Amino acid sequence: MTSHVTRARPVPAPAPGGRVRVGGVDLDPVTQAEAVERVADGLAAGRGGHIVTPNADICRMAAADPALGRLVASADLVVADGMPLVWASRLLGVPLPERVTGADLLWALCGLAARRGWPVYLLGGPPGAPQQAARALVRTYPGLRVCGAHAPSYGFDTGREGREAVRRKVVTARPRLVFVGLGFPRQDHLIAELRRDLPRAWFLGCGAAIGFAAGAVPRAPRWMRRAGLEWAFRLSAEPGRLARRYLVDDLPFVARLLGRCLATRLLHG
Repeated sequence: MTSHVTRARPVPAPAPGGRVRVGGVDLDPVTQAEAVERVADGLAAGRGGHIVTPNADICRMAAADPALGRLVASADLVVADGMPLVWASRLLGVPLPERVTGADLLWALCGLAARRGWPVYLLGGPPGAPQQAARALVRTYPGLRVCGAHAPSYGFDTGREGREAVRRKVVTARPRLVFVGLGFPRQDHLIAELRRDLPRAWFLGCGAAIGFAAGAVPRAPRWMRRAGLEWAFRLSAEPGRLARRYLVDDLPFVARLLGRCLATRLLHG
C-alpha cells in the first residue's frame, strides 16, 4: 500500500521588521497618516530618520544594484510611492494599506511642522522652485517656518567642494525636516551625508515633489493618481525626458513583477 504525504506549499517569507517585500524591496505597511505619526514621534523624542518612497523605477534599480538595495533598506521608513507596488502586494496576499507618495508627504509633513513649530528646509528642484514651493506651503500653512530653500546647480554633488557648500548651507540652517528633491539615488546618498551632522532631523527623499509644490512641474489629476496612471500623465508632459525610463525600463519590470506575483498567488491558492 502506497502512502501519500501532503506537503505544505511554501509561502513567501515575511520581510524583517514587519515590512512587506515587494519587487525585491522591503516596504513598511503604513498609511500616510501613520507615516506622519512616526515622524512626529521621532522628532518629539529627538530622533532623526530617513524616508525613502520607492516606485517601480527605484525598485528596478535596487534589484539590479545590491548597493542601492542596501541604501533603500537602511532607511527608517520605506513607503510605496508606486501603485504597481500596492497591486503586487495585494496579489501576494500581504496588502499595503495605500500608496504613500513623496509629493503628498511633503505637504502632510509641512502641516505637521507648522503645528509643532519645527523648521523645514527645501533642497532641490528646478531653479527657483524651492522658493516658489516655500511660498505656496506658507500660504497653506501660515505658521510654517522655512529656514532654507535652495536649488543646487546641476552636478554640484560630483565634487567635494560642491557637496560641502550644500552641506554647510543645510547644517547652518538647523532644520528639523529636510526635503531633498534630487532624484534617487543622488538625494539619498546626500541624505546619508547630511544625517551625520543633523542626527535629530528627518529627511525625505522626495524626487519631483518640490517642483510639484512650486507649480513648476505639473502633477496628474487626483483620479489618475488613484488609478495608477500618474506615470502616463508625466510621460505626456515630459516625453523627451521620461519615455525611455517609463516605456523601455519600467513597464517591462512592472509586467514581470505583477506576473510573478500573480503566479505566486495562483500557486499558493
